[in-house]
Amino acid sequence: MTDFAATRRLFHLPEGMIYLDGNSLGPLPVAAEARVRDVLAREWGGELIKAWNSADWINLPAQVGDRIGRLIGAPVGSVATGDTLSVKVFQALAAALALRPERKVVLSDTGNFPSDLYIADGLLKALGGGLELRLVAPEDVADAIDDSVAVTLITEVDYRTGRRHDMAGLTAKAHAAGAIAVWDLAHSAGAIPVDVTSADADFAVGCTYKYLNGGPGAPAFIYVAPRFAECARPILSGWMGHEAPFAFDLDYRPHRSVERMRVGTPPVLALAVLDAALDAWEGVSMADVRAASIRLSERFIAEVEARCPDLTLASPRDPAMRGSQVSFRHPQGYAIMQALIANTVIGDFRAPDLVRFGFTPLYLSEDAVVDAAKVLERVMRERLWDDPAYATRSAVT
Repeated sequence: MTDFAATRRLFHLPEGMIYLDGNSLGPLPVAAEARVRDVLAREWGGELIKAWNSADWINLPAQVGDRIGRLIGAPVGSVATGDTLSVKVFQALAAALALRPERKVVLSDTGNFPSDLYIADGLLKALGGGLELRLVAPEDVADAIDDSVAVTLITEVDYRTGRRHDMAGLTAKAHAAGAIAVWDLAHSAGAIPVDVTSADADFAVGCTYKYLNGGPGAPAFIYVAPRFAECARPILSGWMGHEAPFAFDLDYRPHRSVERMRVGTPPVLALAVLDAALDAWEGVSMADVRAASIRLSERFIAEVEARCPDLTLASPRDPAMRGSQVSFRHPQGYAIMQALIANTVIGDFRAPDLVRFGFTPLYLSEDAVVDAAKVLERVMRERLWDDPAYATRSAVT
């Protein structure tokens, strides 16, 4: 049984703050500070360029990738880290399309994160040839998969409401129609049990600054199913994806593994922070995380609905149908969230009217969830949100 009281001690959390926004940015792991000081002073400071070998910087993307792989059911050697999630979406989608050159449709849904859709649209326009990005409502994805579809590009958990897609079921449907399945795990990795192997996913990508607590802008990851490790075409033919990068050949030969999806020089400081953050997951059961997440979110929903009748649940009521976040609707959602933040409960807002809360058992207790609902009740009952200062939108919402 996972000891969540022990994992809470592994994070810096400001005194008096209730943090319900780990689905957007995880808190600072205590171990990260010492790790970064060591990389700065002993490795970079003391070893300089030698540290690529002496501190094994060069293999850090693969080492961190394997640690993430354990959390998403991926075999050793099938996950690479580095770059941003947008870059990894671009790589995965391009490689998937190259595996089905006779088809023209990329299928996604209107609940997908807009950045994924932007990347897809830009890639398809650049490739030309009549390629089409086809969008349907989230609930219509399964029925829209047919033999015209080259690739399904789906985010497992909806960033707005937490609605969860059936990864195994939709992947099976895609394969039956001859399509390739690409999954975005941005709101899944570290939040819910994921098994890309049993789901038979072809490609998966994700960020690490949410539930994995890797820090703002932390490196993303990409999974390539072993069956495609030697044939997935890396559209970004970077030198770190070369079979022998330090041979400095003029011709590109992709690495014979997921390493072909590496692009440029690894961001060593960022990877070191992420590596330290992943220490918190040692010995943690994702089944325990999921069970605790459901308990926390169910308690929060019950408390909010009893205390705040003006808020409307926007997330699926069945916990099996949602990830590890809960959203409520209100026409003044932005102002409500700003008032809540001003009263030391941190969630976030998503347009047009959603107040959104993440449930992260590694550092969130049931008492904190109840206290957060009480603060939200006061914000609503006393109309604390009805202050002009809370209506002015910041650059980041």
